[in-house]
Amino acid sequence: MKTRGFIVCMAFIMLCSIEVHGHLRSRFYDKTCPKALSTVKAAVKQLIDKDNRNAAAMLQLQFHDCFVRGCDGSVLLDDSPTIIGEKTAAPNANNSVRGFDLIDTIKAQVEAVCTGVVSCADLVALAARDSVVALGGPTWRVMLGRRDSTNASLSTANTQLPPSSSNLTSLISFFSAKGLSPKDLVALSGAHTIGKAQCKTYRARIYNDTNIDPSFAASIKAVCPSTRGIGDFNLSRLDLQTPFVFDNSYYKNLIAKKGLFHSDQELFNGVFTDSQVITYSTNQTQFFVDFANAMMKMGKINPLTGRNGQIRKNCRKPN
Repeated sequence: MKTRGFIVCMAFIMLCSIEVHGHLRSRFYDKTCPKALSTVKAAVKQLIDKDNRNAAAMLQLQFHDCFVRGCDGSVLLDDSPTIIGEKTAAPNANNSVRGFDLIDTIKAQVEAVCTGVVSCADLVALAARDSVVALGGPTWRVMLGRRDSTNASLSTANTQLPPSSSNLTSLISFFSAKGLSPKDLVALSGAHTIGKAQCKTYRARIYNDTNIDPSFAASIKAVCPSTRGIGDFNLSRLDLQTPFVFDNSYYKNLIAKKGLFHSDQELFNGVFTDSQVITYSTNQTQFFVDFANAMMKMGKINPLTGRNGQIRKNCRKPN
């Protein structure tokens, strides 16, 4: 009985040493593609060294993938005679979301070390994590084993991705629909500490909102004319202070009324989320912990696993 008890105990310890969430596992590719994670990490570093804006692009891809149909790589699919993809949805079109070529590059390098094993959906999740780490942000354990969708949903992309004009009530509703809490909302919004945005997404904020620092508004107006249709795609940094460092300056900007999006400033506008913003503005460590936890939580939204979906050879089209 003692021997049997020891074996059971050791089996339990071994099981717990491999983190498992549903059908996703942190060490999913250990045997089938042991070089997968190191290959992705090296590829991400090369892409960011080439252009540090690529980090924000790869991070954003995971948000726009997971919020539409779940984390299934559907955002990567091109239009075809049988598929209407998500790339032309209002939140994604005209380079509002970019980085598809970056995932192509990563996919090619991973395919070179193990063909037909690693899904595009998992590559998106890994690239997002490695991009944050490359810019000085936190790391987290990426759960793996997602499979790729063979279809996409333009209508879902148009209705389930939060617009930059959203108020707090709408934001909470969008996130709640995905199983994410208001705390997750505030933490994940910190991703706006890197990257750039197009004039059309923040024009209304800088010309119409009153809870905005006048000097900040004036500086942004210089690159974003008030007339709709003029300068729509001109870019402004989401974080003017440290745009290529993943830090907590986003929250400091909100307190100073320098949030670029209306939806950003809604998190610090005399509402119950103010206290969390204040905490993150002074405690970067806490922000990093909560951001990492929220990213892990988001990464588990409705993945395709088992025999569902497929492992796409080309991330832009089904096999």
